[in-house]
Amino acid sequence: MPKITKRTVDALKPDPAGKDVFFWDSGDGAIKGFGVRMKPSGAASYLIQYRNKEGRTRRLVLGSASVLAAEEARTRAGDKLKEVEGGGDPSADRHAIRKSITVSELCDLYIKDAEARAGEEGEIKHSTLKMDKSRIECHIKPLIGRLSVRSLTVEDVEGLQNDIAAGKTAKKREKKGRSGLLTGGRGVAARTVGMLGTILEFAKRRKVIKENPARNVKKFEGGKNKRFLSQAELKALGEAMNNAATENKAAIAAIRALLLTGCRKNEILGLPWTWLSVKDKCIRFEDTKSGAQIRPIGKSAVDHFKLQPKAKDSKGNESPWVFPAAQGDGHFVGLPRVLERLCKTAKIKDVTLHVLRHTFAANAAELGFSELTIAGLLGHTVASVTARYAHIPDSALVLAADRVSARIAAALEGQEDSADIVVLHPAKQG
Repeated sequence: MPKITKRTVDALKPDPAGKDVFFWDSGDGAIKGFGVRMKPSGAASYLIQYRNKEGRTRRLVLGSASVLAAEEARTRAGDKLKEVEGGGDPSADRHAIRKSITVSELCDLYIKDAEARAGEEGEIKHSTLKMDKSRIECHIKPLIGRLSVRSLTVEDVEGLQNDIAAGKTAKKREKKGRSGLLTGGRGVAARTVGMLGTILEFAKRRKVIKENPARNVKKFEGGKNKRFLSQAELKALGEAMNNAATENKAAIAAIRALLLTGCRKNEILGLPWTWLSVKDKCIRFEDTKSGAQIRPIGKSAVDHFKLQPKAKDSKGNESPWVFPAAQGDGHFVGLPRVLERLCKTAKIKDVTLHVLRHTFAANAAELGFSELTIAGLLGHTVASVTARYAHIPDSALVLAADRVSARIAAALEGQEDSADIVVLHPAKQG
């Protein structure tokens, strides 16, 4: 049998009978006891097999073959087997560590594992990972980080949620923004507990714990902000944008684009020209919170995008961004502060960038469009929406996008929407 290399590992196939497949290192320079195990699912891991000083056979997994290079695994195998020769038992040591691991240590292991796979298809996104790190450092570690994972109870997780909601982890923001204080709240508490549940599932898969205590915790209602701009508020904001002579033009244009499309903040700010199709009235996102997708946009949004100038980068080349930064070659990033100043001028309160997305959805609902249609316009992950609108912008969605964007565009200019609002009643279920 040959030596374990990337080629030999890639050539492994799952057993049709559903058994584990083992491939052991052999040939010149082989390490006795170093091998690869492939599960019936096709997942492969490097491991070592040895006998401890009591003569018991042990196995120790070194890492996933999809993450760990063959030569790195070989080096780790050699190091661990040297421990065995010296009377050590690395498998028993790992089990001992698992029994005593704290919540803080588990979080660090989870982040390290997630970082190795971030961005891969079906894995955690970099933006989500960044938010997870923040919640871990701000809430989980200060409140329950010292606790042993194996001793963690449902009551501990419920206490975590209550403490976050009560503001026990509140602190001043390092940078100026909409608020100088990070207060937590019920929504943040619920999302943090949801993330902790994912981390504890990670621990369960690695046999650190048998049961996930977060699973039986009743999470607070998400506290979702249902705020949206009325027609009068849209008119006031439109006037503020039209008269904002000192504000960055790209920022003003980005805010208007958010209102006319219902897109998320980062989807608009990080929008390259290559994803925008004026002809097909859509944006072909290569990546979003819900993965790659095609998002229909209305005529008013298309007309708005047509008006945006093509900027130059520092080298004199055409900038790839629809909404470029005022300085540097990136896209614009300081939108919350711009919106805050505009809203102050317009004398409207409690408006965040996500409220603009809610406003688009609320107008779609007022026009009588179904929840399924609105989900398609917003890019929500709904199985029937994804299946139906995966390749080209559906004509029904384009029509809906036309109506919603036209209504918002009219409101921003203080005009009445001339089209009648047609309430579409859902079909009765048979």
